Parts: sequence; C-alpha cells; structure tokens
Amino acid sequence: MARFSRSDFTLESFRRQLANVDALPQLCVLGLVSGVITGAVMVAFRLLLEAGAMLYMPEGNPEAFEGLAPWLRALLPMVAVTVIGLLLYRQRAAARKLGVSHVIERLTYHQGRFPLRNWLNQWWVGVVSVLGGLSAGREGPAIHLGAAASSGLGLKLRLPNNSLRVLVACGTAAGISASFNTPIAGVIFAMEVVMMEYTLMSFMPVILASTMGALVAQLVYGNEPAFRIPEVALGSLMNLPWIVIIGLVIGLMAGVFIHISRSQRLQQWPLWVRLGVVGVATGVLAWWFPEIQGIGYDSVAAALNNQLSINVLLALMVAKLLITAITVAGGVPIGIIGPVLVAGAATGALGGMLGGWLWPERAADPGIYAMLGMAAMMGAVLQAPLAALMALLELTHTPTIMLPGMLVVVVACLTSRQLTGCEGFFISSVRYGLHPLQQPLMQALSRVSVPAVMERQLVRTERMITPDQARRLLETNPMWLVIERSSDDKPVLALKAAELARWLLEHDEALNGEAPPEDELIDLLEIPGQRLEMAPIGLQATLSEAFLKLQDSALGALYVVHGYRPKQQRISGIITRGAIERYYHYTDARQTDARETDP
Repeated sequence: MARFSRSDFTLESFRRQLANVDALPQLCVLGLVSGVITGAVMVAFRLLLEAGAMLYMPEGNPEAFEGLAPWLRALLPMVAVTVIGLLLYRQRAAARKLGVSHVIERLTYHQGRFPLRNWLNQWWVGVVSVLGGLSAGREGPAIHLGAAASSGLGLKLRLPNNSLRVLVACGTAAGISASFNTPIAGVIFAMEVVMMEYTLMSFMPVILASTMGALVAQLVYGNEPAFRIPEVALGSLMNLPWIVIIGLVIGLMAGVFIHISRSQRLQQWPLWVRLGVVGVATGVLAWWFPEIQGIGYDSVAAALNNQLSINVLLALMVAKLLITAITVAGGVPIGIIGPVLVAGAATGALGGMLGGWLWPERAADPGIYAMLGMAAMMGAVLQAPLAALMALLELTHTPTIMLPGMLVVVVACLTSRQLTGCEGFFISSVRYGLHPLQQPLMQALSRVSVPAVMERQLVRTERMITPDQARRLLETNPMWLVIERSSDDKPVLALKAAELARWLLEHDEALNGEAPPEDELIDLLEIPGQRLEMAPIGLQATLSEAFLKLQDSALGALYVVHGYRPKQQRISGIITRGAIERYYHYTDARQTDARETDP
C-alpha cells in the first residue's frame, strides 16, 4: 500500500496539482464546494426577494403584481429606475457591469476574476429590478452571484487561473440548477453559453456543482418542479409543419429582441432619457397588463395550463419581449432568461390556439405549444439549443416532447442566426474571427497553468561574474541563467547555460594551462550566445495568458514569479514559446491517437 506524507496534502501541493491538465480529482472537490456555496447564495437571493415582497406585495409573493392597485404597480418601475440611476450610475462604468454578460467578459479577458463592487451591486440591483416591477428575471443575478462567489473561493485559496475558469462554470451551473431545479440544464448552459466547450475535465466538476446547487435549494424549497405541467401529448404528426412555422416566428422574434437590446441608437440617448423611457413605458403597460412585470413564472404556469386570455397572451408575447429589450438597451442591468421564457411560452400558446382554430380535430393542446415556445425562444435568444432542450425536458418531465422540441428549437435557432444575423445574446461578437472562447488554441491553453510546462532548472546571476563563480553556477546543471540588473535586482535576460559552459571550455583551452588574471570578469551580455528578453508572469497564470504576452515580438521568454509580497517574490521557472508549442502539439497528438484507437 502506498504511503502518503502530510506534505502531499498541503494546500501548496493542491495548487501544483491543479496547474496540470489532468487534475480531475482536485477539480471535483472544488466543484462540490462551489455547488454548496452557489446554492446557498441562490437561496439567500430568493429569500431576499421574498423579504422585500413582504413589505408591500400581496401575501408576500414577489410576482403578485396583479394584486396591487393600478397606480402603485405603474409607479413602481419609475421608482426602480430612479433608484438604479441614482445609486448605480454614480459609480464608475466598470462597476456597473452585471449579469451573465459580465461573467463571460471576466472569464474571457480576466481569467475569471470578479470585482467585489460589481458582486455587491448585483445583490441590490437584482432585488430592485424584480420587486420594482421591471420586466426582469432572477437567473442573471443568480449566475453572476454564484460564479463570482465560486471564483472568490479560488482567489482566497490562491489557486491557479485554469481552475478559476472551472469554478466560474461550476457557479454558473449551480445558479441555474438552484433557480429552476434543473441540474442537467444548468450543466449544459454553463458549458454551452459560458465556457463554450465540452471537455471531461470541465464536465465532471460542473456536474457535481450543479447537483449540489439543486440539493441545497431543495433543502429549503422542497423538490417541487418549477412548473406543474398537465398530462398532454402531441397527437397527430400533422402538428409538425405547424411547429416549424411557430419555430420560424419565434426565431424572428428572438432576432428582433437582440437587435433592439443592442441598439446603438437607443444607447446613445442621454441616461435620464433612457431610464425615463424604461420607467414610463413599463408603468403604462403595467396599468393594464401587470403580467408583464417581474419574472413572470406565474404567467408561464398559467399559459401551460391554458388559463390566460388571448389579450394577456398577446401582451406577454409582444409587450413583455419589447419592454425587456428596451430595458436592456436603456442601460438597466436585468436578467433576461425569465422574461424570454415567458414570451416564448405565450407565443407558443397563441400558436396552439390558432392551430386549434384551423384544425380543431387534429391540433394538439395549446399547453404543448407553450412548452415548445418556451424552449424555442430560450434556444434562439441564447443560441444554446442543447441547454434549451435539457431545460424543456427537466421542466416538463415529458420525454415524448423531445422530438417536436428538437425540431422547433433548431428551426428557431437557425432563423435567428441566419435570417436576422444574430449571435447569442450573451456573446460579445468580434468583428474579425472567432470569439476568444471559441478559438481551439486558446481553449486548450486555458486549461493549464504555467507551472505544468515551465522550465525549472535555472540560476540567477549578476551580469559580471568571475570564471570561478561561473563554474559554481554550472555545478547544479541548470538549463537557464537569469541575468539580473544590479540597479533594481530584476531579471531582464535569459541565457542558455550551455552557452556559458561552451565559452568556459574555449576560454580554458585558450589559456593552455596558464592561470587566468585575478581580476578577470566575464560579461554575460558579451559572450557568444542567444539571449532572450523576458517579462514577468504570475505563477497562477494560464498558458493562454503566457501565449498572448509572448505575442510581443521583443519578448523571447517569460520568468514565472512566485510569491505575493514584492520583497519576498522569487523566480520559479522560465516559459518560452517553444515550451508552449511543444505542449500544444503533444496534447493534440494525444487526442488524435485517442480518437484513432477508440473502437
């Protein structure tokens, strides 16, 4: 039996193991902890919504806007945008970034590190937007809060950046799972929308996190499904052409939604005008149709059970979708997943009613179309068809709906992407080429931190040394000599140790047995050999960070700095372009061999 010393289980050892691409057990542990943390955060956010609703909502229900007086529910959105404008827009622009888009941005460009101020802002902005009667969901805030809390765990433990990426995905999945009680959809959403990759090393920790998030939520709210679905069936296959038509309509609506929400013309209006338009427009619509306010899950449940009138369904289909898009374009950071599901369910229900009027003997129940519309709108807006299908399956508990579900989701996604030219709502598109998270090279390099491939055999030395000092340096068989400046004691160049050894050999042969001068000095910047200019990089950085830093043509290598206090920092290794290229080609070759040998 193998023996393990205490040092094998130290935090430092844990960090070193996480730097490698095969740190699956360690990542699974992090996934479990992340799921518990995110589940607790999501429960706290829902309890905060319920506590706020106790102040003025009927029965303390955060979605019971229909029970308020018309003047009050019309006034609430104006109060909400005023509070957000006064408190949020007094802060710098970077602190105003919230929600899923902020999560993707931090994962793409900041290695999954989240500012604390944005996280604190998300708590109160999420509560104000939902309880203030705006058309807003709770999933966006839940994902931001969960992903940032999970990333904060990694930062507290000073884990390498490649593990922070996985923690962000874990927080995202657990947030969706705890909100809807849909653990599979949470996993697929995290991988498809946020991470934009499917790998075993990411999948298993994210699955564990999503499971734990759902379990924590179930401990508080029970195991009840998000919506109670009636027992319905598609019936005749004659419904399939009508389903295709509904998919086309929903795809066009998703494209309109994305175009309006990203409208540069609206975003150029003065802030007070944009917020005023959002508050007044929402208040006017809420006077007659309070169903457009808040998240709208009660309206989804009613649509699935055929309990909404045609005029209410039309309001949810058109008004809720438009007012949500205008709210986003107006600069109010809201969650859009809930409102999108509501608009999709209303559109599907109306399509089902129209089909029943055209073909009363063959048409399926409108509730079926409401389920399909909900999935189609989610898939088309997010460009996440698999996440939408998994959500449809887990929310309805109806496996037979998957066949028409796949058809309508694919049609809606293709229509939104090809006919309206829209990518997913949360993808910040790049003018040329792929989004950074969609580039295979950057994906592969982001999974590993620099300690996994850096060259550790090095010695630090001053520029001017004696021959005896040079020989002592070579006694440890280093690969690199890191040449330091005497002025600020910072390394600037790297020289292959073999170059110094060769020079010493030639120098000794030239002396032919004679003693060297006592004051002889070797200038390491003058002996023959290639010297690499270097810049520092942190021990926690990923290979993708190192790769991007080495794009500067003046740099030949990076020296890896270890330590968190400036005066205690030390150099742990050197990483070169060649080391990164060898790792990538080796990994690519291993994956190719695995595919070829797979039976």
